[in-house]
Amino acid sequence: MITIRRARPMDAAAIGAVHVSAWRSAYAGILPEAYLAGLSMPRQAAHYQAAIQAGTGVHVATVSGLDLGPAGGHPRIVGFVTGGPAHRPYSFAEGEIETLYVLDDWRERGLGRRLMRASAAWLAASGCGSAFLWVLRDNPSRWFYERLGGKAVAEQTIRVAGRDVVQTAYVWAPIEKLAQATSSAS
Repeated sequence: MITIRRARPMDAAAIGAVHVSAWRSAYAGILPEAYLAGLSMPRQAAHYQAAIQAGTGVHVATVSGLDLGPAGGHPRIVGFVTGGPAHRPYSFAEGEIETLYVLDDWRERGLGRRLMRASAAWLAASGCGSAFLWVLRDNPSRWFYERLGGKAVAEQTIRVAGRDVVQTAYVWAPIEKLAQATSSAS
């Protein structure tokens, strides 16, 4: 069974592990290998634990039962999303989806779409009428946001691990466009 739910502080270690694994996969060839190899699961776990405790909108995708294999097992976190009010002074959206990561073995199963919908619903309930996110232009999964109805509205160059990379902002306005995204739109 696959479930989307709000994250709990005890989920932080698993979220940190998903973050590191997803970065190493998605950004191989985009960011320096030494940087990716040096990513710290405990540091990421501490970051997400603080975010969860601060009330940030962190949602996780968990799998359990036969979805884990014939033996089943305890629920396992295989993806997550974070979102909150926009922190940067951008005029194109009120809410920001800060992260979305799903483990490679669990992609193409609708988890990303379900996580994005959960984040959009949480942002809308928090009073955000629109949402945006940044994605590296060279990220091979960038098409996903377009298929969810996101509109590219801006690009900027940022420095990550000593390398200049371009990122693109995608916006959903009104936010209901994302909260109601269906499998046919994704």
